[in-house]
Amino acid sequence: MTLTRRTALKGAAAGVSLFAIGNPAFAQATRLRFAHPHPESDSWHKAALLLAERVKAGSQGQFEVQVFPNGALGSDAQTISAVRGGSIDICLTGNPFFTGLAPKLNVLDLPFLIQSRKHAAAVMDGPIGEGLRRELEASNLKALATWEIGWRNLTNNRRPVATAADIKGLKIRTTPNPAHIKAFQLLGAIPTPMAFTELFTALETGAVDGQENPVTLILNAKFFEVQKHLSLTRHAFTTGPVVMNKAKFDAYSPEIQKLLLGIGAELAVTQRQMNADTEGSSLAALKKAGMQAVESPDRESFAKIVTAEVEKDFVGKYGSETLDAIKKAAV
Repeated sequence: MTLTRRTALKGAAAGVSLFAIGNPAFAQATRLRFAHPHPESDSWHKAALLLAERVKAGSQGQFEVQVFPNGALGSDAQTISAVRGGSIDICLTGNPFFTGLAPKLNVLDLPFLIQSRKHAAAVMDGPIGEGLRRELEASNLKALATWEIGWRNLTNNRRPVATAADIKGLKIRTTPNPAHIKAFQLLGAIPTPMAFTELFTALETGAVDGQENPVTLILNAKFFEVQKHLSLTRHAFTTGPVVMNKAKFDAYSPEIQKLLLGIGAELAVTQRQMNADTEGSSLAALKKAGMQAVESPDRESFAKIVTAEVEKDFVGKYGSETLDAIKKAAV
């Protein structure tokens, strides 16, 4: 081969190499693993898949998100820990599982606080939500947005629950959130915190009598197979932060950071609406599956026992500023 020919080939190879580096279509995609504990039929998974699509399109293929549902990468606490450590990139789980790291987030789980989805949107999509999300940054977590689980309703296998008195003595799975635990203690129940990934088996074996989750999730997780009674207590509204390893987020370009935050926020609205659109059909499906529903329990009897006491505990530890702001946002 002549010198001229070798030089030409080297030049061509260098051109291809530079083109590959500068063009996203030829660069190797950065893969982000996204874990959550809910089933594939749930709005969390559907919204997570939309996030994956939009991130890939918005980054021109530079970033690909792989979604792992059903607790495939671990329990609620395990996935949060893995994101903090960097072995998982993104996770989504209920706000109560973050309150050990950022105790002020406990305010979102106070009973009977959020009055409507419009109220939830005003809180989570505005300055209050932004301030609460920043509380996670000290734990190497960057919250991209706050999605929702929804209105928590009570199920159990022992009896219908129409008033607060009916809860006494029931062993109820709760989240590890202090507000949830305190509320059920005040009602005379036996709160039993555990991961969502362990819940179906605990209900099936009778380790707990019942649990509390939105009707959409009760249906999607097939709790109707192991629970008989449903009461639409709507005693709390649960949110779900979508969090990322902060060190990795900080290392990305401002354009990619903006993309991730923007998509997360857009899908908070979308996912909230998904749940709103399916609550009625989910309740109908649960009743058709054999669950006996108390659709209009005496919610005031619950609120009278738990609201003031649980709020008092929170204010004593963290002050009333955030709680007052959330209440004002309902107006």
